[in-house]
Amino acid sequence: ISCKSVQNEVKTFQEANMRVKDCMTKQVISVGAGEPVSVAARLMARYNLGALPVRGTDGQLEGMLTDRDIVLRCIAAERSPKAVRVREVMTRSIAAAAPDTDATAAAGIMAARQVRRLPVTEEGRLVGMVSLADLSRRPDYMMEAAEALEDICAGVRHMDGQEL
Repeated sequence: ISCKSVQNEVKTFQEANMRVKDCMTKQVISVGAGEPVSVAARLMARYNLGALPVRGTDGQLEGMLTDRDIVLRCIAAERSPKAVRVREVMTRSIAAAAPDTDATAAAGIMAARQVRRLPVTEEGRLVGMVSLADLSRRPDYMMEAAEALEDICAGVRHMDGQEL
């Protein structure tokens, strides 16, 4: 057995057991639950984000705010984004992963919850975000990312009733 073949086997084993912490984004833009929705919308526009993690005054993750939450629960309801607080329109029931979660398991959580982004927490505090895009950038996880995206999009229909 050559040293090179052992190194290749070790590398393959390590890649097969990639953890969320190995591919997550560590610098995460978040918004406070008490902030006006208009502040969150400006953050989303400035950083080109479709979702923001929402933290409480104690720094704990309380929910996620998506552009869809803003449109459906604020704008379409004819409420003022300056007057409505993030906690009033955010999605409270969210899934999260720990940094040591296996990347394949994280892709499975995203597929099951039909989300493209998953907050990463330690003891309830936000420490990162992992997305399908993060997973798809790793050649060894492209298939898991593709399968998760397929599950997320399952059942999505055109306005004419045809499945995508």
